Amino acid sequence: MRGQDGAIAIDPERPMIPRYSTPEMVAVWTPERRLQIMLEVELLACEAMEARGEVPAGTAAICRERAKFDIARIDEIERTVKHDVIAFLTNVNEHIGEPGRHLHKGMTSSDVLDTALGVQLKEAGTLIRDELTAVLAALRARAEEHVDTICVGRSHGIHAEPVTFGWKLAILWDELRRGRARLDHAIADIAVGKVSGAVGTFAHVDPAVEAYVCEKLGLVPAPASNQIVQRDRHAYFFNVLALVATSVEKLAVEVRHLQRSEVMEAEEPFTAGQKGSSAMPHKRNPILSENLTGLARLVRGYAQAAMEDVPLWHERDISHSSVERVIGPDATVTLHFMLRRLRGLVAGLVVYPENMKRNLQKSGGIYFSQKVLLALVEAGLSREDAYARVQKNAMLVWAEGGWLPDRLAADPEVGGVLGAAAITELCDLGWYIRHARTVQARVFGADGGA
Repeated sequence: MRGQDGAIAIDPERPMIPRYSTPEMVAVWTPERRLQIMLEVELLACEAMEARGEVPAGTAAICRERAKFDIARIDEIERTVKHDVIAFLTNVNEHIGEPGRHLHKGMTSSDVLDTALGVQLKEAGTLIRDELTAVLAALRARAEEHVDTICVGRSHGIHAEPVTFGWKLAILWDELRRGRARLDHAIADIAVGKVSGAVGTFAHVDPAVEAYVCEKLGLVPAPASNQIVQRDRHAYFFNVLALVATSVEKLAVEVRHLQRSEVMEAEEPFTAGQKGSSAMPHKRNPILSENLTGLARLVRGYAQAAMEDVPLWHERDISHSSVERVIGPDATVTLHFMLRRLRGLVAGLVVYPENMKRNLQKSGGIYFSQKVLLALVEAGLSREDAYARVQKNAMLVWAEGGWLPDRLAADPEVGGVLGAAAITELCDLGWYIRHARTVQARVFGADGGA
């Protein structure tokens, strides 16, 4: 089935639907589902018009009883008329007969198409939200599991100061929670319909008809429309999807870095019988995370396409239609799959606390530098002088190895001021993570829980 724009409508048997589709999301975008919603829009409008005395009594019931469609027949008609909604109505009326003349009274094609799309995007968005909620639950469980698991924090990829692995995960949880809040708003914003006729003036259909149709479909009438629902709503929806996908990628990139052989602090699950390379039997690659990174690029691209659909000519053109027939199913199917894959990755993530401890030791305790710097300032040195004394010793550790607290204690300019015992006391890993549980309580508090 083709649209007015000539774009091929989505068919699950065609390669346009990605092979990684989830069945429940694909069901939202099948031609059958789209046509079912379109038919319901027409039947509900007829019911509303009958209640207003605008069509003969009993018409709506007859139409509902007889109404059905055949996709092959619609395609056959469309090859002649070159118009998807006319082909659809023609086929429906072949089944209804004479009362079918009252369908689509005073309406335009976009009344049906845009309202149906609003239903589909609401359904797709809700499925994505449900999967995101499941990801949040999995991520929270792992964050709480590792609230006290100490590891080195890195800035620019270089050892900075100690953190906990649970703290890292809590930050990612909080970001995805914000994504869910944005998604809630985007779903509400896109759950809009219109039955206002050509160019949206209600010249031939009463606003009460639109209100009835939208209420029955779980939508809100657009406060004002021209021939279409305005596409800033759609652009916002797809941009929220892109932002969620980007947060997913952020988590995936973290896993990819932590799984590097030189780091190996966490690793994707590697299942029985799995193989990592056709050439090298030893390989265990972060393929799930890399897959998520690639798919996030697609979802961001779909958001850009949705932005291009906002500035249409005057009261409408159909340059947006061909775009939406691709990005509607592709963006929602892709993100839904990404979240399902991420949930499994998080739940199965293998964490190596002992490797985290070993990596902490590799840089010779240079992450204690700020603690000693501040102690020297408290002892009366200027910040510049204290910085220079600590940095001198830290650079020696970088160049020659050793343990920074030992070098500082042996340096008269530092140890002579603070004393070796005080330096040992200052260089306590527990100091850095003493607020880890406080931070998690703030993140997972009653107002922010998943």
